[in-house]
Amino acid sequence: MQRIKVTYILSNIDKSVAFEWIANHLNTNRFKLSFILLHSEEPYLHRWLQEKKIDSIYIHHSGKESYPRSFFKVWNILKKTRPDVVHSHLIDANLIGLTAANLIGIKKRIYTRHHSTFHHEFFPKAVKWDKIANNLATDIVAISENVKNVLKDKENVLSNKIHLIHHGFDLEAFQMVSHERVTDLKKKYFISDSQQPIIGVISRYTYWKGIQYIIPAFKEYLINHPNALLILANAVGSEKNYIQKLLKENIPKENYIEITFEYDLFALYQLFNIYVHTPINKEIEAFGQTYVEALAAGIPSVFTLSGVASEFVKNEENALVVEYKNSDEIVNALLKLTEESVLREKLIQNGKESINQFSLAIFIQKLETLYA
Repeated sequence: MQRIKVTYILSNIDKSVAFEWIANHLNTNRFKLSFILLHSEEPYLHRWLQEKKIDSIYIHHSGKESYPRSFFKVWNILKKTRPDVVHSHLIDANLIGLTAANLIGIKKRIYTRHHSTFHHEFFPKAVKWDKIANNLATDIVAISENVKNVLKDKENVLSNKIHLIHHGFDLEAFQMVSHERVTDLKKKYFISDSQQPIIGVISRYTYWKGIQYIIPAFKEYLINHPNALLILANAVGSEKNYIQKLLKENIPKENYIEITFEYDLFALYQLFNIYVHTPINKEIEAFGQTYVEALAAGIPSVFTLSGVASEFVKNEENALVVEYKNSDEIVNALLKLTEESVLREKLIQNGKESINQFSLAIFIQKLETLYA
């Protein structure tokens, strides 16, 4: 049987375990997978794919000025390879890849919607680009009910064009972390055993992630736990100067660490005693992979409900849920998790059970059904 040729077009992605998982687990007897990567410099993912002997083409792409050149390169590649399916991810890849695929006549043109109301709330003029992508695609992957509703209710996409496919995770990878890997990270970031408890945050420095409410909460938490350490990972973004100013004004230097990027995500979670993720409203997260990751890693967590969390996170069942933009509730939840060991164990156990629905096997099966 002839294999179905599937080409992924990605923009501005350096390293992503999600695409590594897809490349490793998509059925190679049924599908021939290839990648086109648009990035300002050669991405880690390109090198990883080449090592795995998976077709990957890197195109230097650095924003709007690169659109014409990138478009013609993608168009030429697709015209030559003639894939059966094009699947794009993120706005530049969507506009360039789906347009080229449409002109060539590729019948199955898919894009995954990775944002929710972000453009509607912060960049209304960019909504037109989302609508263009919606029109160019034959199928749209909505990664949560929230995204599905935004597509239907705010952008008038027909229901039969939308496919709800939650992100999938290698859940065991978050639990099967050796003591040596965790120890190595402690050495790398100069974390001593006396720095306890460790409160973890993995989130870009953007307003809507709500880090500005976590910092004052941690300041109050230090009154009861002066040796506590706050780790802020993925510490880049448009609000970096503001967040760093808040840190300097509220928290002693020895009580926090900023990490720009850590490749061993799985070991990073195991540094934490408590995890916090507090987006500012229900719709702003498209999915929120960190909700699933933290619970898969077995870390007692404090959440606001945004993105996919609204579908499965229950207060005092698998996490503690706090109100949006509320530092007082965050610090109270931190203290509660620190002091109540029975509650912590309950949340850890229930948390692991609640995220089985996001297994990699279920995700891959749904993708293969869509492609076929």
